Amino acid sequence: MTETKMGETKMYLEMKVFGFALDAIAQMPVIILKDAEEKHAVPVWINAQDSVAFAAQFVGREATARTRRKDVFTALVEQMELTLSRIVVESLKDGVFIASVRLVPRKGEEIRLEVHVTEAMLLSLRYQQPVLVDPEVLAQVSTLDLKEDGLAEENNARRFVDFLDHMDPAAMGKYPM
Repeated sequence: MTETKMGETKMYLEMKVFGFALDAIAQMPVIILKDAEEKHAVPVWINAQDSVAFAAQFVGREATARTRRKDVFTALVEQMELTLSRIVVESLKDGVFIASVRLVPRKGEEIRLEVHVTEAMLLSLRYQQPVLVDPEVLAQVSTLDLKEDGLAEENNARRFVDFLDHMDPAAMGKYPM
């Protein structure tokens, strides 16, 4: 996917949320993005609070389904008659991913809205949109071998949801964020 900005064309790698696991070394939840050819992977470490919402979305249990209320983003997008056109991971600065969503009004120019990377991943799942990743981000992150048995075993979102369901809330503060 390409993007043109002020005469400059930038190529992005299209990726999808591949999995969700608990990083055994860092003791933190990690979202795995992977391209269609399975040549590149991007690990996105998130905090424990964000992991609960992500795990629920990943396994298909929308937290708002019981109340039939929409999340704020979806309500605003519908009310303002916007269309979500792209989700982009633009850069990695000091270990923090910079992500944005691109919205298109019925009439007018595309709007860029910077969002937390976890929110971008949630939107990718909710709207079934790919995540566009800047190749410079790929160069900055460690590439994972997704064929390793260890990752395949841990890449079970339901197992992680069970872990969260049975976790003592007092233990959540013992891991660095």
